[in-house]
Amino acid sequence: MDLIPSATEFLWIATADIKDLHLAYGGGKRKRYQTFLHLFDQLVSDGVEIRLIHAKEPGPRFREDFDKFPNLINGDSFERILCPRNHMKMVIVDGRAGFLGSANLTGAGMGAKSPLNRNFECGFVSNDPGTVSHMMETFDALFMGEHCPKCGRRDVCPEPLA
Repeated sequence: MDLIPSATEFLWIATADIKDLHLAYGGGKRKRYQTFLHLFDQLVSDGVEIRLIHAKEPGPRFREDFDKFPNLINGDSFERILCPRNHMKMVIVDGRAGFLGSANLTGAGMGAKSPLNRNFECGFVSNDPGTVSHMMETFDALFMGEHCPKCGRRDVCPEPLA
């Protein structure tokens, strides 16, 4: 959760599932919560370009919240594709660091639920240039549609890229 807000140039995220995730901010006795989309909106306002890959349509709460952020809807700095075959969970920030793991962008996946309800997840963060470069090549190939022409799921794909 520290990696994503540190983006200054670009942020690439791949997830299978994305839900109406809320993040705690502020200190003290009364924590406040803001949607993950609010963070995306702030990053885009700061000039960060965001690419998001997800495997299925988000739920109604996410879609309702999404509509509150015109920067994400109307701007050129937020790009989103839906790929039913995507099961990667990857975050790449500015080409300098990356996360690779099992957690989806959901409350249970990101540890936002109580310790009795959250998922058991595994992952690692790397700032090794070779590792991050390989992650970027993998992400970019999927985002640019390199797999689309030979994909065996084109019949169920809502947004074929090629």
